[in-house]
Amino acid sequence: MAHKNKLEQPFFSVIITTYNRASLLLRAIQSLMNQTEKNWEAIIVDDGSTDNTQNCIQAYLKKDKRVQYFKLEHVGAVAAKNKAIELSKGIYVTFLDSDDEYKSNHLESRKNILLQNKAIQFLHGGVTVLGNQFVPDCFNYSKLINIANCYVGGTYFIKKELFKSVGYFNYLPLGSDTNFIEKLQQAGIEVFKTEEPTYIYHREENNSITNNIHQQTKT
Repeated sequence: MAHKNKLEQPFFSVIITTYNRASLLLRAIQSLMNQTEKNWEAIIVDDGSTDNTQNCIQAYLKKDKRVQYFKLEHVGAVAAKNKAIELSKGIYVTFLDSDDEYKSNHLESRKNILLQNKAIQFLHGGVTVLGNQFVPDCFNYSKLINIANCYVGGTYFIKKELFKSVGYFNYLPLGSDTNFIEKLQQAGIEVFKTEEPTYIYHREENNSITNNIHQQTKT
């Protein structure tokens, strides 16, 4: 007989990487707390923040054992994401950028899709963009393209075991999300997309990796 207190494997591991975004991080975490789907764990990886990030999230860590916090030396966004994936225990890994948020039915809607087609190993799409609709082209940083024509990494849902066959995210200054899609396609993995716009992508702030790269490369 299984022990009653044995922890159930979470359906979702929600990866939140953050760097000096204490003022925005709480909004992201609260949107996770508000999810109608409750079978998840949160892996928060702090990429060496020097602000009060750790103090800000203490209340969540104390009241909800699903929320875990790890602080690294400053290693960069991709390395922090890969570390979080290594630490995750869910069936599916998904992401929540520290300056973004979920609509309350985000995880529930994706779980329904994944349960209806259990062959899906990778699902993406379904984003509401607030603010600037354009980001640098990962093939030409000085060129801007509409987000509607991009893969938004925050919307990814990836079967955890898939990382064993295709590897983790490659260390690129921009475009690691698109590069991951290319790795899937090369491995013959089918890419599924949903149009349910339940991921809220905040683009009102100028201080982001994509904006900074574009400013540095434009002439």
